[in-house]
Amino acid sequence: MAHVVLLGDSIFDNGSYVPPGTQVIEQLRRRLGAGHEASLCAQDGSVLADMPAQVGRIGALRKERAPTHLVISCGGNDVLGLVGAMQTPAATVLEAAELLAAWQAGFRRDYRAMLDLVSACGIPYAVSTIYDGVPGLSPGLRGALALFNDVILREAVLRGIPVLDLRLICAMPGDYAASSPIEPSAEGGRKIAAGIAALVSEHQFPAARTVVFAGAA
Repeated sequence: MAHVVLLGDSIFDNGSYVPPGTQVIEQLRRRLGAGHEASLCAQDGSVLADMPAQVGRIGALRKERAPTHLVISCGGNDVLGLVGAMQTPAATVLEAAELLAAWQAGFRRDYRAMLDLVSACGIPYAVSTIYDGVPGLSPGLRGALALFNDVILREAVLRGIPVLDLRLICAMPGDYAASSPIEPSAEGGRKIAAGIAALVSEHQFPAARTVVFAGAA
């Protein structure tokens, strides 16, 4: 029987933005069904630097029922914190690209450190991309996000871990909460929960093979 633990930010901890019972964790529990379990360690607002505290909570879960899978959605708030800096004027396109490359390198360093921490738990895990279908998101910001998602995908492939591609799962305006458009709505949460359930049931853990999961019914 599976015990899935969600780590990361408000992509999984979206209870403040949707009606009771429609948050990602509750929809996942219903998807997994009787005999399975899902726990929420993700916390709204978290960045990569907050992951050690979340991973530390896994020890308490082991005493109750050992986790079988970890699913991580983290990094989006780190990129969000750079949006102000992205308004910095640049003299040339190349100069702007160099700025983005420097930010990408810092993100890669921090993301690798997070994956090293999670890997040390010895529990099969998966990561999620940062979605880019947020209503009103400019084409420029969507293009910049691709650089950070490239880090996530490359690191996943290097480690042979599966990926939940939220860019394809939350692709419609209705997938985002009306109260805060950067958070998943009840419908977006339904799709995310379905994707996690499909990943957990279909991926052949612990095979060191990257498979991208892009949605489920």
